[in-house]
Amino acid sequence: MSKESELLDACAIGKLSDISRLLDDGVDVSYQDPKDGMSALMKAADGSHLEAVEMLLSAGCPWNLQDHEGYTAGEYGMHDAAILERLVDWGVQAELVLGNVENQPAGGSGVLPSALPSASQQQQQVQRGAPLSSLSSASVQRGATLSSLSSAEGASTSGDASQAYLSQKLHYSEDGTKLLDADGEAVMMGWEAPLMIRHAELICRGEGKDVMNVGFGLGLVDKAIQAHSPRSHIIIEAHPDVYNHALSLGWGTKPGVRLIKGRWQQVIPQLLDEGVKLDGVFWDTYAEYYSDMREFHDMLPLLLRNQGVYSFFNGLAPDNIFFHMVYSRLVKVELSKLGFKTSYLPVNIQEALEPSVWEGVKNKYWHFKTYFLPECCLEPS
Repeated sequence: MSKESELLDACAIGKLSDISRLLDDGVDVSYQDPKDGMSALMKAADGSHLEAVEMLLSAGCPWNLQDHEGYTAGEYGMHDAAILERLVDWGVQAELVLGNVENQPAGGSGVLPSALPSASQQQQQVQRGAPLSSLSSASVQRGATLSSLSSAEGASTSGDASQAYLSQKLHYSEDGTKLLDADGEAVMMGWEAPLMIRHAELICRGEGKDVMNVGFGLGLVDKAIQAHSPRSHIIIEAHPDVYNHALSLGWGTKPGVRLIKGRWQQVIPQLLDEGVKLDGVFWDTYAEYYSDMREFHDMLPLLLRNQGVYSFFNGLAPDNIFFHMVYSRLVKVELSKLGFKTSYLPVNIQEALEPSVWEGVKNKYWHFKTYFLPECCLEPS
């Protein structure tokens, strides 16, 4: 029996002495059983062996490996609250370190703590059908699914992906319930309407507020915002087809509504120069990446008044609940550094899982019966 197979067996039963010996002998902690793809960390999590989990993580065992069915150690540890919490926290801390390193200027001296996985150990796929290397370059659009580990070869940069999206022809379904790109991928779908009503309630919090939505799509959230009689309502839309569709529906002439064509990266600095201040902001773009989301978040304290509310479409890793938990908490941690208090409100969306909902759509971009709706409040400085 190889050392790696011996490690799998030891982790399955939580035999710490054997695990320690094998780790000291330099066993490959990233080894996965060829039969099912299970790693030592998955075995330990499945058996509720917390000390073994700690030992493996400290030895550099990748937290985000997936077996042949796409399950991670997080799914295997779902039945054990302590193990699940440890794995989620580890994933968040690892991504925070990776984000800090990637934000270092060229030649910077950032050093990874030895107990955290390096960037090369953190290759995961978080975009629908496209391999990407890390969360920092991961798509946060609808359909940002997780599948098998993959290298970043051939992955587009954020700017390239956005430009490719903006230059392609989009089309609305005849019944108006779907906005599809040139490949038949859904940009937005009608099943999200109840969610958009909830998002609008959060950012408006009554009548007479100044609010902004980034990404018009089907106009679902903007329609819901109007139900709250806002004092002012800014809509930023980058895609020419969607912008023209919004114009055709009369959004360019609605009282109190300012429909702006352009990417938020160019529009928001202009709004800041104008001295615009808002009570609520919703962010729901397509073909953008987590690095873009971080950039947008950095602007929020300048846009929002004290106790203003921010929310976003929470499509982070929507085909793997463990990664969804990690990345949702990562957003919470990063926003806290900007002065936000974030909570996630569970919303049942079982109807989104009905096969009929996805007819005519190339890929399904949502897989959970519960949607965790973000409420991010800017606390008084």
